[in-house]
Amino acid sequence: MAPSDSAVSNVKPGLEGVVATETRLSMVDGQNGVLIIGGYPIEKIAGRVSIEEVAMLLWTGHLPSREEAPLLQSELAGFRALRPETIDIIKTARNAPPIDALRMACATLSLDVSNPNDISSAADLALAKRLLSRFPTVIAAHARLRQGLDPIPPRADLGLAANFLYMTFGAEPDLMAAKALETYWVAVCDHGMNASTFTARVIASTRSDMVSALTGAVGALKGPLHGGAPGPVLDMLVDIKTADRAEAWLRQEIDSGRRIMGFGHRVYKVRDPRAEVLANAAEQMAGAHLRNKKLYDLARAVEKTAIRVLEELKPGRNLKTNVEFYTALVLQSIGLQPDQFVSMFACGRAAGWCAHVMEQHVQDRLIRPQSAYVGPRDLKLDR
Repeated sequence: MAPSDSAVSNVKPGLEGVVATETRLSMVDGQNGVLIIGGYPIEKIAGRVSIEEVAMLLWTGHLPSREEAPLLQSELAGFRALRPETIDIIKTARNAPPIDALRMACATLSLDVSNPNDISSAADLALAKRLLSRFPTVIAAHARLRQGLDPIPPRADLGLAANFLYMTFGAEPDLMAAKALETYWVAVCDHGMNASTFTARVIASTRSDMVSALTGAVGALKGPLHGGAPGPVLDMLVDIKTADRAEAWLRQEIDSGRRIMGFGHRVYKVRDPRAEVLANAAEQMAGAHLRNKKLYDLARAVEKTAIRVLEELKPGRNLKTNVEFYTALVLQSIGLQPDQFVSMFACGRAAGWCAHVMEQHVQDRLIRPQSAYVGPRDLKLDR
């Protein structure tokens, strides 16, 4: 017997267009290219406030005052150090991709919490501070260990982004590089009901704890359809080499049925507003570090050509520049390797994940969609 027509007609593959919850955390307007984070347009806060401040905006509903901001940074800095058990996990995973090392380490980040199953609002806020503070420490430690070097302990006198650069490279952080990384983290801190955020909320809806929810979210982010594409943008630029080769290269890729990385988005039908924020950050880095100027100029030329070619060959698809395109340039310019890019995404998105877990715990509603069965119903057991 086939499923009823009404059941099949109600199926929304990929949950396309389904509104699963109400949230005060972010609003994505794909038709007009608008992203609101806690009430602020993304271009008003990215590059102007720290990731610690934006995290508190998401977690509490308001930005810290100028007087509160240094106290907040100092408080969060106190949570950055990792337990020996977590370091041991990272050592074991030293040859694994950074995002896998983060997933494994994330599951250990509540070992110093007296009651890790406490999902009260106060407990969630305390755990969120630990997770946001420790994600960059995990990635920095992994970067050192896979080079055969010892991890560098965190410093309390630096912001989260600057401290990450210090722990990764073992030198005083470049202030412009720290600003660019912080701008990136703020730009990606939350983005509606994306796959990893939905994963975190589903786990939290069972009354499971925040660490379990974020471990699942990291696993969802790893998939190339969600967080895994910034690296290939660099591969594309390296392969194109010069602006005069861009059009022929792009046409050949499209004719071969391959996707042009850094263009198109499930939600945005116009240019991703985060792309503009990160383009500005990439331009500043290119101007300050001449070794990046050639790559930046090539990227701008490729972007312009790609939009024109995509409009011609895929009319009506609205394949505009997305956040991945300039993410690649920003993260490459501060000295990171392509296989670290997804884990960098997780460090910024952790602020939003934690906020969504808090919101879901308060709502206390199990997420339990239904499915339409399309398999057989009258098989006979032959035994």
